[in-house]
Amino acid sequence: MTTIVPRWEWRTFAASFGDAERRFRELVPGSLQESDELYLLSPSCDANVKIRDGFMDIKALEQVDGHGLEQWRPVMKAAFPLPAAEVAKVCAALHVAPLPVRDACALEPMQAELTHPSRGVRAVPIHKKRRRYTVGGCLAEMAELAAAGRATRTVAIEFEDPARVWAAVLEMGLERFDNLSYPRGLKRLLGVPA
Repeated sequence: MTTIVPRWEWRTFAASFGDAERRFRELVPGSLQESDELYLLSPSCDANVKIRDGFMDIKALEQVDGHGLEQWRPVMKAAFPLPAAEVAKVCAALHVAPLPVRDACALEPMQAELTHPSRGVRAVPIHKKRRRYTVGGCLAEMAELAAAGRATRTVAIEFEDPARVWAAVLEMGLERFDNLSYPRGLKRLLGVPA
């Protein structure tokens, strides 16, 4: 059995990242990766719930440190159709009423029920183009996103040790930017109440 280690993350969204742009250009880049994902934004919380490559993917926020770094733990990666117990976990993560019980639920019916006005979840299709880097031993990425017709960019740094993440944030000159998780960043971009 694989041990899941939560990671400390720092992420921000902006059109430009100032001097950090130059610093990233000086690093050895990884390959460019593209993906299409569907984020589920809850009206009552900032749960990190997304669908990518036919899998439901949920991360839970464990804690926030004094620098605002967030520690996220993966809690679900399950293929569709989802068993009823997994659908219940999705609803719990989004803080919405449970869906009607079924043996298994495909993506489309689940999405239709979650986005019903009575639950208020917003499904946001995202196209990502990201390039990965290593900064101070931490994983880093810079990405371009298209979300519901709006474009933005994001940069992130993550690792198991928060001190190393914060040192990498300082090394890249990113400390003046707000740390925003994907759900909060997308809500801000799309003008969704947080």
